[in-house]
Amino acid sequence: RLNFLVVLFKVDFWVFKCFSPPGSNTGIGKVTAVDLARRGARVVLACRSKERGEAALVDVKRESGSDNVVFMQLDLGSLTSVRTFAETFLKTEARLDILINNAGVYMQGRTADGLGMMFGVNHIGHFLLTHLLLERLKRCGPSRVVNVSSTAHNFGKIDFDCLNTHKALGLGTSFMEVLQVYSDSKLCNVLFTHELAKKLQGTDVTCYSLHPGAINTELARNTSSVLQMCLKPFTAFFFKNPVQGAQTTLHCALQEGLEPLSGRYFSNCTVRNVYAKAKDDAAAKKLWEFSERVCGLV
Repeated sequence: RLNFLVVLFKVDFWVFKCFSPPGSNTGIGKVTAVDLARRGARVVLACRSKERGEAALVDVKRESGSDNVVFMQLDLGSLTSVRTFAETFLKTEARLDILINNAGVYMQGRTADGLGMMFGVNHIGHFLLTHLLLERLKRCGPSRVVNVSSTAHNFGKIDFDCLNTHKALGLGTSFMEVLQVYSDSKLCNVLFTHELAKKLQGTDVTCYSLHPGAINTELARNTSSVLQMCLKPFTAFFFKNPVQGAQTTLHCALQEGLEPLSGRYFSNCTVRNVYAKAKDDAAAKKLWEFSERVCGLV
């Protein structure tokens, strides 16, 4: 039996074989968790909100017909919470076969540790969590790490001067500035996966990043009501629903024979080429080293 950890943020879901998906209380995280549980996997739902996480747990059990699903509280915006979660998980769960880093936010602000919100939640929280669970993944290999990114990474850039000075990818609050920071955080996901694959060479752990598609979920819940109203006609006709959006995540988690493609980026269940900036060895290494310092790992 696989153990999955699915990390969700609103609730954060992680999928373990045990699958653990962060961000599993809504949207594609929840759909991912239901699908995995239905297949017989043990699923750990890692979510920030205890109330919403417990509600998601009830939903996932009911929709999957499986009782082999548990909820564990996790706030990716707090390094202390990430460390506490990892310690508890390693004590209570014997296996971790697949880690799905699905959580994400679209809003400015600061985390509990003073990091830019989207840098801290969308990248650093997943970075530290993956680091803390990596030995368990190696012990349970073959295993996988799946990082949910976005096509928005194509518009991203990493301003290391801003990171060094402000511990944020950007400081602006206008619509375009916030969108830029979100895109930057999604580029971090792809570069993290690129560098992680290098460090995992010679092990039984592989990793993948992906674009789930434009999905009608709650990601934009922190944007203005006017913007949400304007987007509604487009989301209804052109966006994927969460079931469709979860398919590439499930593909990267479950499809046999993907090991030679470790570190690559997927969209619509297909490996895709990325721009040079998304596979820049120097930038990926620099981001990794900066992330280690922020997390106190060096």
